[in-house]
Amino acid sequence: MQALNTLITEAGPHFPTVFKSITSDNGSEFSELSKLEPQTTIYFTHPYTSSERGTNERHNGLIRRFIPKGKRISDYSIEFVAKIQTWCNSLPRKILAYLSPDEAFDDQLMNCIY
Repeated sequence: MQALNTLITEAGPHFPTVFKSITSDNGSEFSELSKLEPQTTIYFTHPYTSSERGTNERHNGLIRRFIPKGKRISDYSIEFVAKIQTWCNSLPRKILAYLSPDEAFDDQLMNCIY
């Protein structure tokens, strides 16, 4: 929720336009997400149904190229994690018409704001 509250603050009145929906799993760390319901639609996936979070699972697989399953992310430097983030977000995706997530987000953000 702390990260989402930062996004809400940064997006200001554009938050509901930029973030039309949020999908999460049913972990306890997402228990307060329903508080955002008036601003955006919240979807909770069914337990053990990774197909409901396809893009997220694909992204996790990319991250696993650098940080193996079972390893703590806190064992890695912030700089290393930032490099993984930059690499993942600049990799073109078929689902995004071969745009990178960064490019697709920027395109959609421009459509929402202007």
